[in-house]
Amino acid sequence: MQLAILGDIHGNLVALNAVVDEIRSQGVSVDQWLQVGDVVGYGPEPTACIERLKELGARVCLGNHDAAVIGKLDTNYFNDYARQAVEWTRRQLSPEDFAFLHELEYVVHGEDFTMVHGSLHEPPEFGYVISPVEARASMLRQDARICFVGHSHVPAVYMEHEDAEELVTLYLAELETNVSAYRKVLLNVGSVGQPRDEDPRAAFALYDTESGALSIRRVSYDIATVKEQILGHGLPEVLAQRLDLGV
Repeated sequence: MQLAILGDIHGNLVALNAVVDEIRSQGVSVDQWLQVGDVVGYGPEPTACIERLKELGARVCLGNHDAAVIGKLDTNYFNDYARQAVEWTRRQLSPEDFAFLHELEYVVHGEDFTMVHGSLHEPPEFGYVISPVEARASMLRQDARICFVGHSHVPAVYMEHEDAEELVTLYLAELETNVSAYRKVLLNVGSVGQPRDEDPRAAFALYDTESGALSIRRVSYDIATVKEQILGHGLPEVLAQRLDLGV
């Protein structure tokens, strides 16, 4: 089965469409689209992003911004810019959009994978996986051989041999590898709509459950248009400026 894994979208439809178009232009036959949460928040087109995921038939887990928008997470720990974006997003969504977000689960289980926004260690707390320490805590609760996460917006792969005490850790903007020799794999796919690894290109991943082939790929998109949309909606300027920098 060929899986296409989409990172945090954050209301950035232009980036989402660029990723989908890139995957299809490569002739990849996707059996299942997955999305690691944070469909909304920060970006200018939350409803359109929800509709696009519905069209793809994607399986989606609940992200912290999704949870905040529907009132399942307190925004007190959000910075001012994120909080403003959450409040703005709430005003844009239809009842159908709210229903979609309410139906999302913290953890999604598939036949060959598990997916969670932050970590399998207390999923409702949305903890970050940013080092082998957090990766190990999550992998201890990982039943499937591979788990997909997001949240940090930084691509990374953590791989565990059958008897190894240390994880093999890779932080790469782009990656082509095979993980079939590893007992467990934890993949952070990065972000579609707001990368933070100093590479402004949208990130996505492809995984073949049979061969073990895993790739993290990047594609450029029309950042200038998204910046205009953000500013046109009166959202904080920093949310536009950071797209050029990938931070």
